[in-house]
Amino acid sequence: MKAYIKAVSYYLPEAILSNDLINKDFPEWDIEKISSKTGINSRHISAADEFSSDMAVKAAEKLFKEHNIDKSSIDFLLFCTQSPDYFLPTTACIIQEKLGLKTSIGALDFNLGCSGFVYGLSLAKGLIAGSMAQNVLLITAETYSKFIHPKDKSNKTIFGDASAATLISSENGFCSIEKFVFGTDGKGAENLIVKQGGMRYPVSENEDIEDEFGNIRNDKNLFMNGTEIFNFTGEFVPKLTESILEKSDLSKDDIDLFIFHQANKYMLNHLRKKIKIPEDKFFIAMEHCGNTVSSTIPIAIYEAQKQAKFNEAKNVVLAGFGVGYSWGACNLIIGN
Repeated sequence: MKAYIKAVSYYLPEAILSNDLINKDFPEWDIEKISSKTGINSRHISAADEFSSDMAVKAAEKLFKEHNIDKSSIDFLLFCTQSPDYFLPTTACIIQEKLGLKTSIGALDFNLGCSGFVYGLSLAKGLIAGSMAQNVLLITAETYSKFIHPKDKSNKTIFGDASAATLISSENGFCSIEKFVFGTDGKGAENLIVKQGGMRYPVSENEDIEDEFGNIRNDKNLFMNGTEIFNFTGEFVPKLTESILEKSDLSKDDIDLFIFHQANKYMLNHLRKKIKIPEDKFFIAMEHCGNTVSSTIPIAIYEAQKQAKFNEAKNVVLAGFGVGYSWGACNLIIGN
């Protein structure tokens, strides 16, 4: 049975952290340098009392309203987050109640970062192919800002909070979901990590540590080894792209649009050049929201639709990669 992406919407929190505001906190951090290197002009930050479930509900409500979707048609809810409301209960259960979805649906959380949307599409397709669901609501939501130390200028510059809601259906949508490839390498786990807060390292008081670049954090905060993450993407993402093309029996020239996880502009352009993707086939949409982790790809899909990028397209490749290490890619066929 075929599975289709029927509709996408997204929600950004009200508070905006602009490059101007970052420059006020860190005068040595040049505004033009931030914009040119990261490709980010502003990012949205969740309120102190706003959490992943709140943002998920707002994204889903936008989806229902913008695309005239009857919420009673939803028969499975998938929620991707690394910043859940609680260890337990499952945040997807909370979202089900807040949205007023029927109680006969399945609902679960899965913990993945920048590859999460691609993995979510695969889970949704599997549910539909197995005749376990007809309409799957896939929601991605992160509040990474709550993990970031106020004086960590590096991570503060890159990450923003957001939620995206996607309807995957057995009925025709604007594109069919086709082949997938995946990858995992846990040896990179400590290169992008919030060390404390789980069972292995419960939260305790820590002294702040300043790194060689002047970023301050402790083990309760998000740590990212930028050099190692960059090296990982440079090694694995070209192979990932080659693998999905081979599995889909397509050449690079057959692809009309590539939408990668929106990590930062510098990394994306490096990958584009390394893989030899023409600039007009490589979509970037992050200047207004930053790196929103699992929501970057659906946000980019929404913006690509708004800019009519799919109107003349047939084949699209999605690729997510990052924390874990985890990576995944799939191809879409527009209008199929």
